[in-house]
Amino acid sequence: MDWKDYRADEHFVMRDAPTDAKAAREAGLDKQTAAREMEKNIARCAELQDALYADGREGIVIVLQAMDAAGKDSTIKHVLSGMNPQGVSVTSFKQPSKEELAHDYLWRAVRALPERGRIAIFNRSYYEDVLVVDVHDMYKGYRMASRCIDESEEMFFKKRYRQINDFEEYLYENGFRVVKIFLNVSKETQKERFLARIDDETKNWKFSASDLKERAYWDEYMKTYQSVIRATSTKHSPWYVVPADKKWYARYLVSQILLDTLEACRPQYPELPRADRENLAACRASLEAEGGEGAKKEE
Repeated sequence: MDWKDYRADEHFVMRDAPTDAKAAREAGLDKQTAAREMEKNIARCAELQDALYADGREGIVIVLQAMDAAGKDSTIKHVLSGMNPQGVSVTSFKQPSKEELAHDYLWRAVRALPERGRIAIFNRSYYEDVLVVDVHDMYKGYRMASRCIDESEEMFFKKRYRQINDFEEYLYENGFRVVKIFLNVSKETQKERFLARIDDETKNWKFSASDLKERAYWDEYMKTYQSVIRATSTKHSPWYVVPADKKWYARYLVSQILLDTLEACRPQYPELPRADRENLAACRASLEAEGGEGAKKEE
């Protein structure tokens, strides 16, 4: 499968979405080859990021969603390794604070949006407000006017899907591309990674008993993710459901998606007006006229 084949639409079926790297191996892509290709992608992304910043006309938001232990943190670490950190921000959306709950659910996401010319990575996102909130019926306890919550569960979340689509379309129309990636890990692989975190003292800090509580809702989460992805994967803000049982393959695919997004922006270095170019020539002449006293050539 080509990385574009992992783009989801309104007909997306979670049970049909692969979690392994079988398609990669069938296409002749092994771990070593994927690593080499990813390095090329990262290098090209770094070049385009520099042009994106100089151009300053578009910004990018990459949303990463996944079940626990799917590899979000390591994906961010490896795929963004070659990017200029000054032009990238990473925001982790954890359980909302009291202040955040007093605002609309998109408020904290808006605060984390990048400037045009920059890239923002959302480690989890406002999608938690249609995922965990749905699975655990949390909306029923919201301190909100009855007109906002006194409706069926179906209608409440249908309304939120519309709001999210409107929000992402608004961003697109104002110079920001939103790309959403779901790292699709299998329940079996999650179990293996949980056990590794328990057995390896250096990974104990990654494990929490609450992870097991959420694992008990696996089927509900898969059903909800399917509904969310179907309703919010749009032309301008697509969802990619990336197999995540093999981290090397997931990272490679994410690097491809990031590269495609940067290329779609077609960033160009600004061309200086003629007067500014002439001024540069005058500045060069002035520097050269200073002579060689005290000056050292770079070796």
